[in-house]
Amino acid sequence: MRKHGEFLFTSESVSEGHPDKVADRISDTVLDAYLSADPEARVACETLVTTNRVVLAGEVRGPASVTSELLVEAAREAIRDIGYDQSGFSWKNAEISNYLHAQSADIAVGVDSAGEKDEGAGDQGIMFGFATRETDTLMPAPLYYSHKILETMRDLRRAGDPRAAGLQPDAKSQVTLRYKDGRPVGATSVVISTQHDEGMDQAELREHLGGIVRDVLPEGWVPPDKEFYVNPTGIFVIGGPDGDAGLTGRKIIVDTYGGAAPHGGGAFSGKDPTKVDRSAAYACRYLAKNIVAAGLADRCTLQLSYAIGVSHPLSVYVDLDGTGQDVDETKLGDVLREVMNLSPRGIREHLRLNRPIYVPTSAYGHFGRTPDEDADTFPWERTDLVPALRSAFNR
Repeated sequence: MRKHGEFLFTSESVSEGHPDKVADRISDTVLDAYLSADPEARVACETLVTTNRVVLAGEVRGPASVTSELLVEAAREAIRDIGYDQSGFSWKNAEISNYLHAQSADIAVGVDSAGEKDEGAGDQGIMFGFATRETDTLMPAPLYYSHKILETMRDLRRAGDPRAAGLQPDAKSQVTLRYKDGRPVGATSVVISTQHDEGMDQAELREHLGGIVRDVLPEGWVPPDKEFYVNPTGIFVIGGPDGDAGLTGRKIIVDTYGGAAPHGGGAFSGKDPTKVDRSAAYACRYLAKNIVAAGLADRCTLQLSYAIGVSHPLSVYVDLDGTGQDVDETKLGDVLREVMNLSPRGIREHLRLNRPIYVPTSAYGHFGRTPDEDADTFPWERTDLVPALRSAFNR
C-alpha cells in the first residue's frame, strides 16, 4: 500500500464459522492436542469440511496417547464451540474421518537436530512481517475494522444479545477506507454478509448490523447509508460447510495483513512451530512491531528466508518505507540478528511456541491480537524488544 496521496484501500475478514475458518480451527485443535501431550510433537494437519463431513489428513509425529478417537472428539467439540448444530452441519452427527499418518522420515532427518547439527527449518520459504501506526495494535486499519466488526457480532451472538438475534456462525465483512497522505480518514463502504435464521427480516438485520458498525468505527467514519451493504445477494440461510466446502489455509490474507503487506505464501493453521511458514512469520511480525513500537519508523516490512534443513535464515530484509527516524536499514537488519536468534529453534524458544496456544489464532487474524499474560498467548505481539532496539540506535 502506498503512503502518499489520496486513495481507497479495502480489506476483508471472515468469521470463525466461515467454512475455511472451521477447517483452520479443527487443524489447530489437532495441533494443540499433540502439543499438549508432547511439546516436541510434529504436526502438519489439513482439514476438509463439507456437508456434515470432516476429513483430517496430513503428517504427524507424537505420542500414542493422542488417539484417533481423541482427535475426532476434539474436532467435534470445536464444531460445537463455533456454534454449528444445523441440519447440514452439526457437531452431533457430522461424520469425521481421520487420515493422519506418520511424518516422512526424509523430512524428519532434515529438520531434527543430531550431534553437532542444529535443528533445521521444516521447509524452504520466505516469510513477511509488517507493522504500521495506523491503529493502536500497529495493524492496517481496513483489516483491523473488518475483524472488529465480526468479532463484535460473534460476541453478541454468543451472549444472546438481541442485536445478534437470528445470526448464525458464518459471516464475512469488508471495509474500504479513504486515505489521505497515507493515513486513513474514513470509511467509504462497508459490506457484511451473514448467515441467519430462515424468515429473518432483512431490514431489521440491516438496522442491527448498522448499529454494530457505528460502534466499531471511529466517530465520523461511518459511510453513507447507500454504501452500507448487508447480504447484497438477498437471504443467506444455507451457510457454513453445508453451503460451501472449506479447506485449511485458504484465508492467508485474512490471517495476516489484509493485503496491505506481502505474504510469503505459506499458511499457518495446523502446522507445528518447526514449520517456518508459521514460526518465522510470527517472528517477522514480532520484529516489525517492535521496530515501530520503538519509534524507529512509522511503517516496517520485514522478510526472512529459509532453506529446508538449514538452521539460519538465508536473508534478513528490512524496508521502513521512507518512514525511518534516522535509521540505517542495513544496520537494523544486523541488529535484529543480535537481539533475537532467528534459527527455527531460536524463534521457538524465544517466543515459547511449543505450547498448545494455537486454537485462538484460527479466526480473526494471527496478528494485532492482545497478548494474554496468564495463558501467554500471542507472544509475538509483545513489545519487549523495544529497549534493546532503542539502545542499539542510541535512543
